[in-house]
Order: sequence, then structure tokens, then C-alpha cells
Amino acid sequence: MIILGAAWIGRVAGLAPSAKSRQFMVAQSWGLRAIKDRCATCLFSSNAKSNDKAYGVNMDQEAMMESDRLIAVNENDRLVRNVNLSKRNGHTFNKETPRAALHRAFSFFLFDDQDRMLLTQRAGTKITFPNVWTNTCCSHPLYDMTPNEVDVADDAYPMFPGIKHAAVRKCKHELGIAPENLPKEDIQFLTRFHYWAADTVTYGDDTAWGEHEIDYILFLQVNGQVPVDANPDEVSDYKYVSMEEMKDMMEDPDLLWSPWFRGIMNRGGFDWWADLRGSLQGKYTNLDVTFFDPPKEHYASYNLPSHERKTGVLSSSTVEQT
Repeated sequence: MIILGAAWIGRVAGLAPSAKSRQFMVAQSWGLRAIKDRCATCLFSSNAKSNDKAYGVNMDQEAMMESDRLIAVNENDRLVRNVNLSKRNGHTFNKETPRAALHRAFSFFLFDDQDRMLLTQRAGTKITFPNVWTNTCCSHPLYDMTPNEVDVADDAYPMFPGIKHAAVRKCKHELGIAPENLPKEDIQFLTRFHYWAADTVTYGDDTAWGEHEIDYILFLQVNGQVPVDANPDEVSDYKYVSMEEMKDMMEDPDLLWSPWFRGIMNRGGFDWWADLRGSLQGKYTNLDVTFFDPPKEHYASYNLPSHERKTGVLSSSTVEQT
């Protein structure tokens, strides 16, 4: 059994006045479901083995919160061993766990043969950051998956087969894209970002949810446009856009954007897109882990100036085994 000192204490208070009204009912619904009978839930849970073909079948957002087993890492993206971190607890923000627990993620960017990016809007039923526009697919590699999605970072560089398996798996689950249309050998890893953000726009200043990830950036360009059959529980809209079209969209005050997407685009994303050929050939690929804080609107009331980069980062010394 693995024990961590911090308990999971979820609480959702009033929504921020600036939040989009279409999110209010979603926030209230998920907030109530999230806190019901969970005041004493410990930080870690287990998951049954699965595979990429079966992933997500007959599962809703709540079920995946419990079953997905995230990969905990330290600030240098080294694996924190012997930790069973559920998706729910990896995203639970509160005074005791103000940035939850750092874990691996990926942001996958798909481009067509006209260099247009496939943007997606997260469904309103998503628990964290519903209704935001973002890159093609954003999710996590997981333990207990077949094929294996757990890379040892330095050894797996620059191919990262586990991360790529996860991206292809989630594109099938979220967008209905057949794996054969996303050849893993052509997916290019670029770099990694370490970021966090509280979902205050949806749930208010005392939000119980957020993201804290080391995010792998993956690019792929395909001939034409791949067939999409979006899962409405994951994706509410999608479109291919040019860089100028996307910049116009990002200036639209009526559209919500994920904080990680804005952070990525402002820290190299536009440059990599402008030189897409070079990006796909590994010109910008590196082993860096670049840290950034979120915009101020994604600070919750419990995110304090005294918190630092290591806040919410697990290490072997924080995990006690019995």
C-alpha cells in the first residue's frame, strides 16, 4: 500500500463573474458530483490493465477520472516510482494540494497538407477546462496500457514511443481518427513544458480542479485531411485553421482557450508552425523542460506567492510504503 500525507479535500464555491455563462451549469454539476462522499479520499488509486483499442469504451468522464493511472514525475521528468496516481487526484486542487501532483501529458498538433492546424474545442461535459479551444488533442500517457506508454525520458529521446502511443490512442478515442492515419514514425517530438493552471474560469477562485503537467509537444503533418468522427463527450467542435485564422480566433473575447495552449504558442509554437518543415525534421527538438506559470486569471485563492516550481512535485522522499 502507498500512502501520501495530503488528503483529497474538494470544495467548489461560487463561479467567477467573468466566466462564460455557458459553463456555469457544467461547473455546478461536476463540482457537486466531484465533492460528494469524497472528503476523505486519499491521493492515490489503482487502475486495471487496458489497451489502446479498448480505452474509453462504455466509460464517461467520471469513470476515466477514477481508472486512468497517471505517470508521476519530478521537475526533471524523472519517474517517481511506486505511485498510483489517479486522474482525479492528479487534477485535484485545494489548500492542501494547491497544484495537485505533477504528471506527464502530451499536446498533439496535427497539420494538413496546406499547413493548417486541426483545432478542437473541449466538450462541455469535460470536468477540467470544458469548452476551451486548444490544439488537436491533449491528454496523458498512462500506466498499465498495451502498448506500454511509460518512457524513461533520457533513454527514449527523441523517439518517445510511449508518448506517441498515447497520442494515437487518444486521437482515436476523442476524434475517431484511425491509428493507421497517424503513423507514429512520422510524429515529431519537439520539447517539453512544465506548467500548472487552476480552472478558475469554470469554477471560480476556490476551484477544486486544475492541471499540473510536464507536457510533451508532438507535431504531425498528413496528406490531405484525416477523417474525423468526434466523440461528443470529448470534443464539441473542431476545424482546420491557418495561422492567421487562429490568431484572429484567439483575439475573439467570446472564445475560451486552454492556458497550456496559449503558453505553448507564446513560447515557440508560432515559430515552429512558421517553419513547419524544419520542425518536422527535428530542427527544434531538444531535451529541455521549460517551466511557466499560468496567466493570473488561472491562480486560485490558495495559489500563494510563496509557492515555487517544486510545489506539487512528488519525489521518492514524499512517498511512504508499508
